[in-house]
Amino acid sequence: MIANYLRLIIFAFGLLAGIQVPGFVDQYAKRVSAHQLEAVRALKGFQDTANQYFAGSVKDLIAHHLASSDPAFKDEAKTIQALSDRLTSLSAELAAMQGPLIQQIVHVALHGDREILAETWSAYSYTVPLRPSAIITGVASGAVAAAVIEGLLLGLGRLLRPTRLPANVARFSRRSSGG
Repeated sequence: MIANYLRLIIFAFGLLAGIQVPGFVDQYAKRVSAHQLEAVRALKGFQDTANQYFAGSVKDLIAHHLASSDPAFKDEAKTIQALSDRLTSLSAELAAMQGPLIQQIVHVALHGDREILAETWSAYSYTVPLRPSAIITGVASGAVAAAVIEGLLLGLGRLLRPTRLPANVARFSRRSSGG
């Protein structure tokens, strides 16, 4: 009876944890989008200059800055390059977040931007959304958690339980020992 309650408790914890996954992925995607918009705004002035003098090529603007004899201009090239690289990275991250939920979950878990993941985690607000995706991931993670814990407990029980000899072997050992 206690084992049944334990299974239910484990399932409930797995369910509640699994329900959080789509919400966390959604909040992560929103943060990526916000960072990407900020990067666009930060690069806008340089992009306008590139549009005016270099047919829209930020790379050509950077090359022009690097070719300058003015040290301030050369240093500015590093800033423009960093902004451009960040925008490219965030745009790729945002594109990766456009697929199906399972693809997004795998991407966030394995390839997510560590800085944005840390931000999302520190500001994450726990929710219990009643969306189909949250319910499905919740039930699936609850079932997996319960199955894994039950499997571990059964395996541990088998390891710790004394082994019983088959009846015919037990009878033979009693006869040979004189019993």
